[in-house]
Amino acid sequence: LPPLTTTPMNLEWPRSRGPLTLYRDLVSQGKLRHDVYQENVASELDSLLGRLERYEMEMEDYHTKLSMWDSTRENERRRLLLEEAEDKQHDGVWIDEKRGFLDKLISRKRRANIEPGVGRWVSYLNRERKLDNLVGQKPVAPVAPKGLYLYGNVGSGKTMLMDMFYGATEGVIKHRRRFHFHEAMLEIHDHMHDVWKRRDDGKSMESSAFSWISGLPFDAKIKEWLIGEEKYKQDKHQKHILLAVADKFLVDRQANKCGASILCFDEIQTIDVFAIVALSGILSRLLSTGTVLVATSNKAPEDLNQDGMQREIFLELLSKLDETCNKILVGTETDYRRLIPTDGSTQIHYYWPTNPDTRSMFEAMWHDITNQTGGNITAVTIPVMFGRSIEIPQSCSGVARFDFEYLCGRPVGAADYIAIARNYHTIFISDLPAMSMKIRDKARRFITLIDEMYNHHCRLICLATLPIDNLFQGTEEGPLFDLESFQFETEAEGSKLRRDVSAEGNVGAGPSTRGLVSMLSGQEEMFAFQRAISRLVEMQTPL
Repeated sequence: LPPLTTTPMNLEWPRSRGPLTLYRDLVSQGKLRHDVYQENVASELDSLLGRLERYEMEMEDYHTKLSMWDSTRENERRRLLLEEAEDKQHDGVWIDEKRGFLDKLISRKRRANIEPGVGRWVSYLNRERKLDNLVGQKPVAPVAPKGLYLYGNVGSGKTMLMDMFYGATEGVIKHRRRFHFHEAMLEIHDHMHDVWKRRDDGKSMESSAFSWISGLPFDAKIKEWLIGEEKYKQDKHQKHILLAVADKFLVDRQANKCGASILCFDEIQTIDVFAIVALSGILSRLLSTGTVLVATSNKAPEDLNQDGMQREIFLELLSKLDETCNKILVGTETDYRRLIPTDGSTQIHYYWPTNPDTRSMFEAMWHDITNQTGGNITAVTIPVMFGRSIEIPQSCSGVARFDFEYLCGRPVGAADYIAIARNYHTIFISDLPAMSMKIRDKARRFITLIDEMYNHHCRLICLATLPIDNLFQGTEEGPLFDLESFQFETEAEGSKLRRDVSAEGNVGAGPSTRGLVSMLSGQEEMFAFQRAISRLVEMQTPL
């Protein structure tokens, strides 16, 4: 077999070399087979890395200036506010009971002519204009280098190349994150919950937020006015929840504002309305504030939403991607995961069909590996996002064992699979059935499971009814529908909970299965199946 041209699961990318140098070295060593599309992408990523080094220094300088500007502006704002308070107290805006009837009447008439809320709005705008003159305009951020949007067929090396680039950014860019789609969606939900909670907590702690006012030498009415002005300013600056989530998505900006940020996003998808709205809001915010995006997908951006969900919002996302990213097709037709070299000594990790002989070999593999790790097999419980947990029936020092029904026949999903993948390097799964319309929910969970095991570089050892290439062929009932569009929905009998994204199930239920089946395309279905099969093949290789 020829050398591979996708990522061996045990390969770590050296941090001192750029993507192009690393790619060519791997080709020369025979670990990769040369591919013109991949070399072109590696070259583009290498150029981007060079531009990022300069951009990091520019952003550090920008954030230093911005921090000074913010501090000066806030100091001046409070000074202006206190001057206004002193004038109000001196002029007696709030009338003392001892003053005459005529004074009170004039004051009431003056205040009655102002529409409620308008006076505060006008004073806020006047104060902001004064601050612009006193402090000057906000520093202008440097122009971010264009990121890359890589798309192409299953197994074409998109993720491998992105990971080479991500590894090379260590020590170059301060704020950097790599997400797979499932993990990103779960983190968005987690951040949204945190933002809501903080806002609720903030309402109960308002008095402490304005404690600086309590010690000022003003009358009670003047202090009430100051607190009202501060609340109004807070309300004006309070962000839409998706903008607030975006600002927490990569780094805690409160902890360290300096430096550039880069987001590597694997497998961008728009599987439902929430994904479109969330990705549009968060990616648009990040890209507008200077984050550089390197993304992978099976599809070009314009083909992500072929069902036309939330079209206007999706078009805004397309416009932002077009403005900030160069699109590159990784155009090879070869699934290089199938070309990973093997030899006669390579262990078998996928046993089929299910019969006494293969079951015996599967059991022997389990005992061999667990004995190497200490042999102490126990049932444990591990934490999952949103305060949940999942029980691992057989666990042994980084090795876990399940049957298919336990992992895919219950209302579990991406959050559970991520928790398992983070805790175990080797996963045994027995009794994989043929995927058919009768078990379509289990099949879609299995694809999500494979995605997360693959993304976390787990070794998977399976006992199955059919060979890998035949797992998703369907039955006499017909082919399976698009599993990729259902990876975040987890059905239970009579339930609409989506337990993999929210323990509370507060994301609205989508259209019925029947309705969705009618509008999904065969191309989506093909991508989901091909990706799962391709990744299963690679996951049988040694760690």
